[in-house]
Amino acid sequence: MDFDFSDEQGLLRDSIERFCADAYPSLETRRRRAAEPLGFSADNWRRFAELGVCGLPFSEEDGGFGGGPVETMIVMEAVGRTLAVEPFFASTVLGATALRLGADAAQRERYIPGIVEGTLRLALAHTERQSRYDLHDVATQARRDGDGFVLEGHKSVVLNADAAGLIVVSARVSGDRRDPAGIGLFLVPADAPGLTVQPYPTQDGGRAAEVMLADVRLGGDAVLGDPESGLPLLRRVAEHGIAALAAEAVGSMSALHALTVEYLKTRKQFGVAVGSFQALQHRAVDMLIALEQARSMAIYGAMMVDAADADERAAALSSVKVQINKACRLVGQEAVQLHGGIGMTMEYLGAHHFKRLAMIEYQLGDTPFHLRRVADAGVLVAA
Repeated sequence: MDFDFSDEQGLLRDSIERFCADAYPSLETRRRRAAEPLGFSADNWRRFAELGVCGLPFSEEDGGFGGGPVETMIVMEAVGRTLAVEPFFASTVLGATALRLGADAAQRERYIPGIVEGTLRLALAHTERQSRYDLHDVATQARRDGDGFVLEGHKSVVLNADAAGLIVVSARVSGDRRDPAGIGLFLVPADAPGLTVQPYPTQDGGRAAEVMLADVRLGGDAVLGDPESGLPLLRRVAEHGIAALAAEAVGSMSALHALTVEYLKTRKQFGVAVGSFQALQHRAVDMLIALEQARSMAIYGAMMVDAADADERAAALSSVKVQINKACRLVGQEAVQLHGGIGMTMEYLGAHHFKRLAMIEYQLGDTPFHLRRVADAGVLVAA
C-alpha cells in the first residue's frame, strides 16, 4: 500500500505548514491571538479561507475543494504542531461534516458558499451536563410546532460557539432521554431569539461556551435529514472528529518531542549535557516510539473514517482514540519529567503542548470509554 502523499496533498502540506509557522512564530503570538475578542485572529481565518482550507471537505460541485480525510489530517497536524487557535476543528471538521453529510440541496446551496469564503463559521452543540461521552444521551427537547420545531435545553462545552454564525444542535424529538431513536440535528442561527451563548476560555488556550435554548423557534428547513434519526449522523461527525484529533495530537507530540530533545542537548548537569545520560536517552526514545505509533494510528483513522461498514468503522476509530490517548499521556508526561520544573512553566511553549495533549485525551471520549467500545465490538487481539 502506498502511503505517500499525492502532488496536490504535498502542496497542501507545504502551504499549510508554512502558513501556520508564519502565523505562530512564538508563544507570545499565540497568546495575543487567543486574547482577541473571538479567541483567534480574524485575519488568520480569512487567510485560511484564501488557502482553500475552509472549503476543504466540500465537493467541487458544492463550491468546495473536494478534500477528504487525508487532507484534513494534513491540516490538523499543522494546527497541532503550531498550537493554532483558529476554529478549524470546531467549524470545518465538526460543523461542516454535519452539514456535508446531512444537508439537502437547498441547505448546501444556502450555507456552503459562506463557509468556503470564511464568512460563516459553524459549531457543534451535542454535549450536555449529564451525557459525558454518550451521544445518545440527549435531554434537550425539540417540540413539533406545525411545520417547524421549538427547541428547549442546555448544551455544554460547545467549542468556539461565540464565533459561530450557525450552531448544529442535537435535540430530542421523541422518546426518553437515552433512547437511540428520536434524536434530530438542527441548524440554529447564532442570532435566533431565545438562544444564549456564554463563552469562556478553556485550559488549553481555546474557547468554548454554554449554549442555552429557551423557546427557540425553527422552520422545517432547519433540520438536517430525518428529525428522528439524527444519531447515526452525529456518530459520523464524532468519528471524523476523532480522526482529526488524532492528526492534531501527532502534530503537537512531534513538536513537543523536538523541544524535549533540544532541551536535553542544551541543559547541563555535572558539567555535561543531560542528553548524554543513557537513561534519559532511553526515555526520549520511548517518546519517539509512542509518537510514531500514534502517527500510524492517525493514518489508519483517516483511512477508516469513511469505511462503509458502520460497526467496523466505529471499532476502528475507537481503537485509534485509545492509542492516541495513551500516546498523548506518555509523551506529555515524559516531556515534563525530562524538562524538570520548566516543563510546567506557562512561559514555556512545551507546557502549552502538554496542556493541549491533556485536553485531547478527554475530547470525544477518554481511554476507558473507547477501550470498552473496542472490547464490546470483539476486535481485541488475544494476548
